[in-house]
Formats: sequence, C-alpha cells, structure tokens
Amino acid sequence: MKYTRLGRSGLTVSRLALGCMSFGDTSRGFNEWALDDDAAEPIFRQAVEAGITFWDTANVYGFGTSEEVVGRAIRRYTRREDVVLATKVFFPMHQGPGGRGLSRKAIMEQIDASLSRLGTDYVDLYQIHRFDPDTPVEETMEALHDVVKAGKARYLGASSMWAWQFAALQHAADVHGWTRFVSMQDQYSLLMREEEREMFGLLAATGVASIPWSPLAKGRLARPVGATTPRSASDPVQQRFFGDQERDRPIVEAVQHVAQARGIPMAQVALAWVLRNPVVAAPIVGATKPRHLADAIAALDVTLDNDEIAALEAGYSPRLPTGF
Repeated sequence: MKYTRLGRSGLTVSRLALGCMSFGDTSRGFNEWALDDDAAEPIFRQAVEAGITFWDTANVYGFGTSEEVVGRAIRRYTRREDVVLATKVFFPMHQGPGGRGLSRKAIMEQIDASLSRLGTDYVDLYQIHRFDPDTPVEETMEALHDVVKAGKARYLGASSMWAWQFAALQHAADVHGWTRFVSMQDQYSLLMREEEREMFGLLAATGVASIPWSPLAKGRLARPVGATTPRSASDPVQQRFFGDQERDRPIVEAVQHVAQARGIPMAQVALAWVLRNPVVAAPIVGATKPRHLADAIAALDVTLDNDEIAALEAGYSPRLPTGF
C-alpha cells in the first residue's frame, strides 16, 4: 500500500479509502445490497491485510448501522490506533431539531451519537456531508471547532458543495481562528469532471486534499455499456447520476479499449486516471466483493501514458454536477 498526507495536514492516510456505505442492516431501508457483519468480514480483513488504513462512513449510512458495523470491525480485525476513521454529519437521522443539518445543536448531538455507535471516543476526520443553507457558516464552523477542541475529532472535512460555499466556510474559520477543513470529499470520475473547473483549483491553492467518492461512477466505468449488476438495477441514485448511457458511451468504451489493450480490468484503468490528479489523496472504494479492493490496489501501480489519457478524456462534455 502507498500512503500520503491529507492535504497540508500532518495526517497520513492510505492512498485508497475503504468506503463503508455498503455495510449495515438492510432492515432499516437504506439500501438492499448492504453487507452485515458476517458478509463484510472478508472485505475488512482484506483491507487490513492490504494496509488500507483510511475507513470512511457516515451517520446516515444504514441509518446508523454502518457505523455500528465499522466499529465492531475495528475491534475484531485491527486496532483503533491503526485506523484513520472518518464519519459525517448533515442528513436526517430523526425529525427533532438536532436530527439534521449543521446547526450547533445538530453537530453536538450527532457527533456523540456517532461516537457511541462506533464504540470510540474520537474520530480522526469529521466531515460535513453537505452545505447547510439554513445555518450561518459561523455557527457551523465554531461548533465544529469545539468538537475538535473537545477531543472528539482530530481533523475536519467537507463534502460535495459549490466552491464558493466551501470558500465561505474556510473564510469563517480563518477570520475567527477556528479549525479549518483539510479535505473535500467530492464526486470525481471520468464521467463527472466538473470539480476540475473551480473546486480543484481552490483545493490546490489552499492545500486541501480531495478524497473522491464514486471514482468508478457507481460502477459504470467498471463494465461495458449495457452490462448490469443487481445493484445497478435497483439503485435509484445510480440511475439519477449516470442514467444517460448513450452520452457516456464514448468514455466507457474508451476505458474498455485501454483496459483490453493492457489486459487489465476496466476498474483499474478508471481508478488509475483518478489517482493521477495531484489534488487527489485517496479515492473512496465502496467494495462489496474482494475483487473490488484487489482492482483498486492494483490501480496504484498503473501509470497511464499521454495517448491513453487523451483517449479517456476525449469523450467528455460539460454536465450539471450531481450529488449536491
């Protein structure tokens, strides 16, 4: 495994992050492909053996059950001090005033709930899952700063918003001497490159790392056009974000061509392209099968040449960012 620092912070993370949205209790209705403790065991063991130390979850994944599964996995298969543990806050957990958003009440309530489910007294990276237009940025940033000062989080991160929103949050922290964000978890893949327009420039200029989610475009870049999986057939988010297969056909076919020429899986090519961006620290890999992690690990050693990069990028056209 390769390792890097998270932006300009001193935090060392593996170059791949284990995405834990696919772990949890399906009875809560979050998704029907989630893996319970027993089904997830091979994935966690594989991650530990491979040296993938960066694990990412969120309070809303499995409506809390992902955090529970992840917390048990840390105690069973590794040591807390060997894992860089990340979780998030924003989406609804209940209907009360502290159940959603980024108010001071919500942040203070939800960090305690996450720590309880994870079975730990701190997380390494506490991330806001989205921008909250209903809460002043100063209220959010001061509350997050207090979470850090209370020892409940070591670092702060953000996820999926417009560049001006992220800049406003960082500015509030700078003006008041509060803790700044060290990472941005944003959607980035060959099928969604809009972060290159403004966000990536901002991150590079301010020393903030990108930890992209969906680097394989919900699996679209890991299989030929028209091929389906049980998840792709039942995932409304995948259909909403990447439902236009004809628009994306030239890109997917370019990935397939490069993969065939190299004799490697498509996933390795698509992930290698994401990894080559200097602002990217660790793409998030949502593995549900051992081969998913195996392909991600192999992608770390794939270096694309200029002709391959040009072919992979040629079919892209501007599109409205999704996931905000």
